[in-house]
Amino acid sequence: MAGTVVALGGNALQRAGGEGTWAEACAQMRRAARTLAEVARAPGVLVVTHGNGPQVGVLLRQNELGAGEVPSRPLDVLGAETQGQIGYLVQSELTAALRRAGVARSVLTVISRTEVRGDDPAFRTPTKPVGRFYTESEARLLRKGRGWTLVNDPARGGWRRLVPSPRPVRWIEGHAVRELLGSKLGSRWIPVVAGGGGVPVVRRAPGVYEGVEAVIDKDLASSLVARELRTETLAIVTDVPGAAVRFGRSGERWLGEVDRAELARWSRDGEFAAGSMGPKVEAGLEFLRRGGRRFVITDIPSLPRALRGEAGTRVR
Repeated sequence: MAGTVVALGGNALQRAGGEGTWAEACAQMRRAARTLAEVARAPGVLVVTHGNGPQVGVLLRQNELGAGEVPSRPLDVLGAETQGQIGYLVQSELTAALRRAGVARSVLTVISRTEVRGDDPAFRTPTKPVGRFYTESEARLLRKGRGWTLVNDPARGGWRRLVPSPRPVRWIEGHAVRELLGSKLGSRWIPVVAGGGGVPVVRRAPGVYEGVEAVIDKDLASSLVARELRTETLAIVTDVPGAAVRFGRSGERWLGEVDRAELARWSRDGEFAAGSMGPKVEAGLEFLRRGGRRFVITDIPSLPRALRGEAGTRVR
């Protein structure tokens, strides 16, 4: 399918160092929407995915503060709530940007479930930090009372909860979006899907899925979306203009156009940090291995030029 999946990073939704207000989120998305509207001028489908880390963190804190008065919601439900919240934000700002740009497309948010395997090793070894930092006494109580796994990070402020991060294996709503985009007027839609990696669910019986307390890597989920829609391009948007080797060290070099083998070699050599560029590179390599034609890493301002082959890191 001719077209692009654009995976928005957190910088497109929340300004670093900001207060996290809704007005800030609207202003940040408004800037990103102008760029997406420019991308939407090109022929072919356009699909948007996004992260949700800060937004889930806010809902977890609201859970804690309101626990004495209203029942808390599990993590998978909070993931679904953020898909609606952020989808509404993207729809509002991108629809306005498309109208200003004279692009006749409509934005549609799809609350997306992502299937994971119940026997994924990640459930035995949680690694993904979520929520706020706790004191040692709070961590002890949470470990005993709720069975949480917590890790101490004294440099950043204390103990933090870890949850599983299983690999995505299927995007359950993918077939419906694929049919929509493949219809006669499919290219007029811009679906917003798999927010935050999608709601993690485990298959219990044919057609029966159960949410689990986990977080799916948004970049791996975006790769899955692009593969299931069979788009030509996966573009991962982050807060730097591309991928670099020896990042922040002597001899730093930004990568422009590279082939898959070269990027894989840099990845094996440990050039991309596990907590930042590593998952993006892994997601892109998986997309290319499974039939994708082009993978791009860049920032929002450079996205249109990167898709034209003029900026960012572009992998063949």
